[in-house]
Amino acid sequence: MTILQVPIIDISGLIAQTNNSADVVADQIRQACQNYGFFYIVGHGVDAQLQQQLENLSQEFFAQDEETKLKIRMAVGGRAWRGYFPVGNELTSGRPDLKEGIYFGAELEENHPLVKAGTPMHGHNLFPSNIPQFRETVIEYMESMTQLGHILMAGIALSLGLEKSYFAERYTKDPLILFRIFNYPPNLSSQSVWGVGEHTDYGVLTILKQDNVGGLQIKSKFGWIDAPSIPDSFVCNIGDMLDRMTQGLYRSTPHRVRNLSRTNRLSFPFFFDPNFNVEVKPIELKDVVMNDDKSDRWDRASVQEFRGTYGDYLLKKVSKVFPELHQKVL
Repeated sequence: MTILQVPIIDISGLIAQTNNSADVVADQIRQACQNYGFFYIVGHGVDAQLQQQLENLSQEFFAQDEETKLKIRMAVGGRAWRGYFPVGNELTSGRPDLKEGIYFGAELEENHPLVKAGTPMHGHNLFPSNIPQFRETVIEYMESMTQLGHILMAGIALSLGLEKSYFAERYTKDPLILFRIFNYPPNLSSQSVWGVGEHTDYGVLTILKQDNVGGLQIKSKFGWIDAPSIPDSFVCNIGDMLDRMTQGLYRSTPHRVRNLSRTNRLSFPFFFDPNFNVEVKPIELKDVVMNDDKSDRWDRASVQEFRGTYGDYLLKKVSKVFPELHQKVL
């Protein structure tokens, strides 16, 4: 019996930006994206103390009563699509997820052109006023992740035989940054429950920090496999837009969270996505035949048939995740 394991890639060579070491990392990324759509990264250089502080402050926030947490509920965030939601308020495939969370994004001032234009999913974040350093920690973490996102997209470009600046020049010079902090409450039943149902991510790259509880599962070519916590690592996966750009060479891989734990589980998905207003188009890759097999897509939908901007795609998706909120604010 073969035990499948998501690849672990040391990206320090990519950060050092020496040609040989970057090419080695790019080759590992290519193999991981083609075979799994997921990979762990180590050697990333993200401050461990910052990560621990983020985890501690998040635990402090979710330990509060619901009335206190609802002071920064998503309805208050309006079109910026930011703030807290209670357990069961987020849907995957029409079913409530057994998690609560806070939505964040790039912190934009009121005079920013996109905010002035009323562009959805752009604007101010909502932070709890009663937890010191929460705002500063989240913003610093998002800045670190944004830098890491640029580095990884350069590696993905190299993995496709493109110039390392390919994505930055066309899609991610000014990326759409979305960040979530999720808390999965303890499973006190005798059965497994789904913290998040089967789904794929929407954009190009997700960088996930998870605590040591576990529960993430990935749908490989051979069935579902676990992606447990590995110390000082992040889990990365590609989304629907990279699937479309590569014409299915890099498939966006379904994943889910199976909650078996008797304790709370925290996860911190960071989405590094194309600019909201950019049109997403296929890349002309040598010897690549479009893979548009809908039968193995979790939603039986084709990302290759999509036409339009990333914002168009994203808004269609989020309207299904929070249908009631979508009707009120978007």
